[in-house]
Amino acid sequence: IISSNVKSADANNAGLFTELDAILAVVIGGTLMTGGRFSLAGSVVGALLIQSVTTTIYAFGVPPEVVLVVKAVVVLFVVLLYSQPVKLALDKLSGQRGVQA
Repeated sequence: IISSNVKSADANNAGLFTELDAILAVVIGGTLMTGGRFSLAGSVVGALLIQSVTTTIYAFGVPPEVVLVVKAVVVLFVVLLYSQPVKLALDKLSGQRGVQA
């Protein structure tokens, strides 16, 4: 699919600037950035989700530079959710809610 957009046989340019999309797709799909556990189906769902988000953002007329920033912020947000301190804080909050209820 990527090579069809190049419209030539230039293998050096195939896949340029798609690195962030690939990382974002696997991170959204549930793959741990530390390694060890992955989900192929989750990665496919992540790829479909990021493509639909990208298409929606472009449909609103947002410049391509802003789209890259949005994708980078999503990667940072998801990686933060997977981090140990955030997991502990969320567990503590959910535990406090259970005690109050």
